[in-house]
Amino acid sequence: QLKLVESGGGLVQPGGSLRLSCAGSGDTLDGYAIGWFRQAPGRGREPVACTSTDDSSRYYADSVKGRFAISRDNAKNTVYLQMNTLEPEDTGVYYCGATWGTNVVVTIGAEYDYWGQGTQVTVSS
Repeated sequence: QLKLVESGGGLVQPGGSLRLSCAGSGDTLDGYAIGWFRQAPGRGREPVACTSTDDSSRYYADSVKGRFAISRDNAKNTVYLQMNTLEPEDTGVYYCGATWGTNVVVTIGAEYDYWGQGTQVTVSS
């Protein structure tokens, strides 16, 4: 059974950077498509950045293109979300999700099999 644990959230000023980590245990992440989703106050969970199983395809929400980057380190069994030039609108709880054996980008949350507990990101001066 795959378990995901997010870390790296916190309070950051506008224009700052954070790197979120999604560590897997119980299975290796290289067989899973991975997605980072964000839930802002009063809103549903929305896809931010997603990658296919072999990382050949990636999705970024329009609001984060050019600022965020998703990457995978199979040796550490961890997926990262590098977030640069953060804006107050990036505030929310960030979750990573995994779905097995899908070599396409998955942007629908209901199609994910596993979720972490989330990590809070607050962008404020």
